[in-house]
Amino acid sequence: MKTGRLEAFSDGVLAIIITIMVLEMQAPEDTSIEGLLKVLPIFISYVLSFIYVGIYWNNHHHLMQVTQKVSGGVLWANLHLLFWLSLIPFATSWVNENHTEPLPIALYGVILLMSAVAYRILESVLVKNHDENAALKKLTKMGSKENISIVIYVAGIALAFVSVWLAVACFSIVAILWVIPDKRIERILTD
Repeated sequence: MKTGRLEAFSDGVLAIIITIMVLEMQAPEDTSIEGLLKVLPIFISYVLSFIYVGIYWNNHHHLMQVTQKVSGGVLWANLHLLFWLSLIPFATSWVNENHTEPLPIALYGVILLMSAVAYRILESVLVKNHDENAALKKLTKMGSKENISIVIYVAGIALAFVSVWLAVACFSIVAILWVIPDKRIERILTD
């Protein structure tokens, strides 16, 4: 089976996730700067969540560029990833309502962590589904960025109960790590 349907379905789900997040945002009732500042935490959580969904969309796209075939296991692994990503709007909404409370921030971190784990599972299943696809194996080789991200997610989840802002800083650092393109991707796709 080719990757086209998997990519189209995943793109559709990710588009819906972004749409749900933006529909959750409410414009301030007040037309002053103070009114705008009141919704700033909501906007920040939306931006962070949008960046995360964008990172997964981008990496998923690159992953599918070097994937030649999919199996039933790949479809289930992809659905597992989409499950965790589909929880981002819920967590974002809960953070928006309670941005100074530790549990919503910690849950947000757990969902980000589980999304990362699900993505690694998808990569692993794809590699097992391909015989000797060097490009796929090179692209999915776990590097320092992946390991550092996991450690920072776990730290952020724990820090949510100490300082929600430190936790948000941890999750923002991981997003910054992944917004910077992986040079392996460009080299592999141009070879």
